[in-house]
Amino acid sequence: MTSRKPRGSGRRSRTPKSGRPGGPFSGIDYDRNYGPVDRSQYRKKGKGQGKKSRQHVPEGERLQKVIAAAGIASRRVAEDLITEGRVEVNDDVVTALGTRVDPSHDVIFVDGIRVNTRPESVYYAFNKPRGVISTMSDPKGRPCIADFVDTTDTRLFHIGRLDNETEGLLLLTNDGELANRLSHPSYEVPKTYLVQVKGPMRRGVGEELRAGIELEEDGLVSVDSFRVIDSTPGHLLCEVVIHTGQNRVVRRLMKAVGYPVQRLVRVAHGPITLGDQRQGSIRQLNSQEVGHLMATVGL
Repeated sequence: MTSRKPRGSGRRSRTPKSGRPGGPFSGIDYDRNYGPVDRSQYRKKGKGQGKKSRQHVPEGERLQKVIAAAGIASRRVAEDLITEGRVEVNDDVVTALGTRVDPSHDVIFVDGIRVNTRPESVYYAFNKPRGVISTMSDPKGRPCIADFVDTTDTRLFHIGRLDNETEGLLLLTNDGELANRLSHPSYEVPKTYLVQVKGPMRRGVGEELRAGIELEEDGLVSVDSFRVIDSTPGHLLCEVVIHTGQNRVVRRLMKAVGYPVQRLVRVAHGPITLGDQRQGSIRQLNSQEVGHLMATVGL
């Protein structure tokens, strides 16, 4: 298989352009708003203090240098983060600037967000257009993910799938462990969709979906949340949040309650949101997004 990378991924800054104008999906604001992660339940008692810390590796790299190299902050700011007690190494809060670590083995957190110390690991968000197959290659020559990326030594995996007619957020990475956890049902990672259906809608549909619908081959399937967020004459725009990943599950659920899907867009996968990212574009996730994504599945 030919390895791929997103077009333009070598650029230092790649600000997404606005999405397609008009239509019922315009104007919906799903901003990427991230803060610290509370990891107090995982921390060990006591604080690691420089060379006296059980996390100190004499032959390792200085902790502030590792944090700066990961793109979290400048080395000077990283020093402040350490002295303020906002950095953890292997679940120990480390506050002394003399601490050295082994980036290949130690697990480092800043404000509860894991620091990616593996530069070979990459993480992307792809805004899949309608009509694109969720594969890296297609023997029938249909449009697929590979048509939106360039050749590289990095092999990318798509996390989950979107059917041919569904648009929106699809995560790509070469991090096998993260991809497996995000795809595994035991982690119950929520996915958020905007669904356009024909209106008006009878009362009680949301309660039915939250209570669960019997689907052939899958049994009882329920959504995490459902709400109508906009309406135009003859059409409704709904938000569906669901953590299960059965084939075409949102379409099947909406059809089962009497409202076949007219248009379906995934706008969020866990903490990662689509925002105003241009359709057909791929952007690299920043360090904070990656950290929150890892925290979602216990990494």
